[in-house]
Amino acid sequence: MTVASRISISKGATLTLLAVSLAALVIVATGLGFIPVSPGEVMTALTDALRGATDSIDPLKTSVIFEVRLPRILTATAVGFGLAVAGTVFQGLLLNPLADPFTLGVSSGAAFGAALSLLLGLSFFGQATLLLMAFAGATTTLFAVIAMSGRDGELSPTNLILAGVIVSAILSAGLSCIKYLADEKVSVIVFWLMGSFVARTWTDVILTAGTGIFGFAVCLFFARDLNIMSLGSRSAKSLGVDTGKVRLILLVTASLISAVCVSVSGVIGFVGLIIPHLMRMIIGPDNRWLLPASGLNGAILLLAADTLTRTGLPHEVPIGVLTALIGGPIFCWIFTRSKRRRG
Repeated sequence: MTVASRISISKGATLTLLAVSLAALVIVATGLGFIPVSPGEVMTALTDALRGATDSIDPLKTSVIFEVRLPRILTATAVGFGLAVAGTVFQGLLLNPLADPFTLGVSSGAAFGAALSLLLGLSFFGQATLLLMAFAGATTTLFAVIAMSGRDGELSPTNLILAGVIVSAILSAGLSCIKYLADEKVSVIVFWLMGSFVARTWTDVILTAGTGIFGFAVCLFFARDLNIMSLGSRSAKSLGVDTGKVRLILLVTASLISAVCVSVSGVIGFVGLIIPHLMRMIIGPDNRWLLPASGLNGAILLLAADTLTRTGLPHEVPIGVLTALIGGPIFCWIFTRSKRRRG
């Protein structure tokens, strides 16, 4: 057996372990809450749903599983997956280890759109108005950043980051103004900005999971080109990669994944920043393996954090606060470790 084969088997085993761990965590998390449900009952309920039966367990527990817990759990899983995949793409695309789904101002745009909707009390699409306004804010910000950074059809990583910082600063000022004008609505706006999966529905699951899977497939298709682009634009062009086209496709795809995730869950930081770093240490820099590993680990992290705040704390803490408390020390450790290795 060659060295390459052994490495592939090792990486495949790592992905399998992550997938099994995620599935087990989903089952365990579904059973935790005010009304406890055993893992066996959760599995029975899922099996009954697949074969159309509904009488194997207590109807109350069935209702709790499918109407309350699973939509929230699967939304958290899909958002964690999407943010981690987007963070991996941004770090590889912009050649910047500090890049994440919020580098280009996508999260600030989504937050501004949602806050504006809450301030004005917009409801022209019912409950979907907040989501649509957040998505519109994120996509508008993305195209504004692309328009600012474009040069002769080429999107420079440096220009993209600089344009993202500028736009984020402007939108942050706008958010501060909205919170000042909000009066009694300011608590609702602040709570949304901290991130939450409370009262998620199957519509949210379908939206986030569908977008995440589609975006992941696109990013994985261009994973080889992303590997080559890490050598630099000049080397990538000499190897036949259309860097401008690939960068634009991946940039739009990763940003739209982030926009949908933020529009559904609110602003959740650090997932797209620390997960790619951690998985790069374990599975290596090859994006063909790194993308799925980061997505699975991001889903595990965010689901674990949401389960902790939902069932393990006296009062539910906004998920964005908890991920910052978890991610901050981990990122400090990664930073000092890499600095020590360079030294």
